[in-house]
Amino acid sequence: MLASLDDDKAEDTVVIDLADKSSIADFMVIASGRSSRQVTTMADHLAEKLKAGRKGPVPVEGKSHGDWVLVDGGDVIVHLFRPEVRTFYGLEKMWGALLDEPAEAAVAGA
Repeated sequence: MLASLDDDKAEDTVVIDLADKSSIADFMVIASGRSSRQVTTMADHLAEKLKAGRKGPVPVEGKSHGDWVLVDGGDVIVHLFRPEVRTFYGLEKMWGALLDEPAEAAVAGA
């Protein structure tokens, strides 16, 4: 999953361990793209790779505008933003997150 984002030149990728914070998922990944087109492309590529890995549909929300796209990978939820939209919503602050390297290692293979 992180490799897909890295291949698509995602910026400022943060992995948040949600195991003790929420029951919605085990991890949340937040990353930025420089434009709506890049955000949408990253979401498409990620959804394709996730679909191939679990052989089922992958819910994706927000692609029509490309400002903020959510990819529901089941145990991992991915938020992709344009930088100014990401700053406005401040999900990292909401979840009290700093870059969590153990969490990043756990998501890398997903």
